[in-house]
Amino acid sequence: METELNQDAVTTVREFFTAMEIGAIGEALELVHPDIVWKNTSLPDVRGARRVGKLLRGLDREQFGFSARMHHIAADGAVVLTDRTDILRFGPVRIEFWVMGTFELVDGRIILWHDHFSWENFLRGTAVGLVKAVLGR
Repeated sequence: METELNQDAVTTVREFFTAMEIGAIGEALELVHPDIVWKNTSLPDVRGARRVGKLLRGLDREQFGFSARMHHIAADGAVVLTDRTDILRFGPVRIEFWVMGTFELVDGRIILWHDHFSWENFLRGTAVGLVKAVLGR
């Protein structure tokens, strides 16, 4: 039973990322609990599915893009840990940075999305992305 619960939690988190990557924000939001809390290193918490949805929809525009390369994903019951590289695209600029994420699920839906990342790594990724955009990769 434990293995099944782990696999269901991992599948939910993978589907959440896939939906965000293809711009299916409505589908991604179906996987979050109404009381979700989205935490990012040193940024204010975003509380509630409506607010999280508003932010995700703001990134779902032609000039913006999101993807993630999942390096490792593991679950212990309803808690999923991700080790990944997130890629944010702003026009021709691609910012790649490492993220460690913790996801907690309740009733099969994500109630906590807590991302940990290094601002230094984010700024380095921004600088590299800007240089590549200017030099044409």
